[in-house]
Amino acid sequence: MDGMLSQEEINALLSGMDAGSASDDAEEKDTGGQTGGADMTAAQPEEELLTPEEKDAIGEVANISMGTAATTMSSLVNNVVDITVPQVSFARWDDLVTAYDRPCVFVQLSYIDGIDGNNVLILKEQDVKIITDLMMGGDGQNVAEELTDLHLSAISEAMNQMMGSSATSLSQMLGRKIDISPPVASLIDLNEAITDNGLSNFLTDTFVKVTFKMEVADLIDSEIMQLYPVSLAKEIYNIFVGNMMPDSGSDGTAGAEEPSTTPPPVGQPQPQPQPQMQQAPMDAGMMGQMPYGYGMPPGQNVAAPNVNAQPVQFQPFAAMPNPITQQENIDLIMDVPLEVTVELGKTKKSIKDILEIAPGTIIELDKLAGEPVDVIVNGKYVAKGEVVVIEESFGVRVTDIIKQQ
Repeated sequence: MDGMLSQEEINALLSGMDAGSASDDAEEKDTGGQTGGADMTAAQPEEELLTPEEKDAIGEVANISMGTAATTMSSLVNNVVDITVPQVSFARWDDLVTAYDRPCVFVQLSYIDGIDGNNVLILKEQDVKIITDLMMGGDGQNVAEELTDLHLSAISEAMNQMMGSSATSLSQMLGRKIDISPPVASLIDLNEAITDNGLSNFLTDTFVKVTFKMEVADLIDSEIMQLYPVSLAKEIYNIFVGNMMPDSGSDGTAGAEEPSTTPPPVGQPQPQPQPQMQQAPMDAGMMGQMPYGYGMPPGQNVAAPNVNAQPVQFQPFAAMPNPITQQENIDLIMDVPLEVTVELGKTKKSIKDILEIAPGTIIELDKLAGEPVDVIVNGKYVAKGEVVVIEESFGVRVTDIIKQQ
């Protein structure tokens, strides 16, 4: 019958209709039939900001840099500082507002040489109080209730030294000089409007967030975050990869190492060519039968081979650097007030004697008349002196400084 479809053609048409409807259903789900599909579409551009290789490289750079910074912080707070391997992810400003403590301390850093860009370190307010208290000689347990300008100045100086050492490590990794501007620390409430220009590129764009876990002795078990603009992260990756690429020869492969023809430094002896000694071939039997001193006149030892002996040239030891770091640390606490006490003498009395004290009572001390008085600073015995009168006030002229063992 003309125009009639066979059973095979009918089955083929039915199969095609099922496949078409299935593809339509899948397309409907992908275009918003479910909320999960919309989230995946929104997240897709974020995944394309950095490749997995770029994220790994940024994590490695941050790990080495922050490891050096942890060593510097250890010397500042005189305690063991441990900063763990970083976690690299993406974030937006709304994510920080939701997840991080408020208020917190933002430390803004700008690269002024080697690379172009800025990044931000975020620390918790309580962590900053403990770190600055340790820097000023405290125990890190009795910290101030309010974060003052002195704390912000101290943490800025600490970050200046930490990130300065980090920039040195970064210079070695990237093969170029990296320099930073002095850090600026500020206390920021993430809920409030931010108008600072230094944070403008973090407020609207997605940025790279590098999270470290930080432990300071048994006082701090917290985290510290470092924020990078995506453009800066890509620039660091490109320089890092370019510096790690081996030099290639004209054929595309690494060139074979050639012997150095550079003359030795002035003042060092020129190496002399070694003489070539020609000997007749001997078999093992002849060597075993040859007596010591064979062929030499009686009374003479076998001559040593002609060796070009030269005195060893040692480089002089570099002079020990001045304790600049210690001086900078002391400068941080120059404005801290201390309590100075002058002790004329002391004695021991029973409770009965104390209760009998009345106006006119004379208390005998353990020091003789004219003996130097003790100068005590915050409970530490630091000097001896003699009492003097300055106009209408008493004073002490320091005569001897007590050296602490």
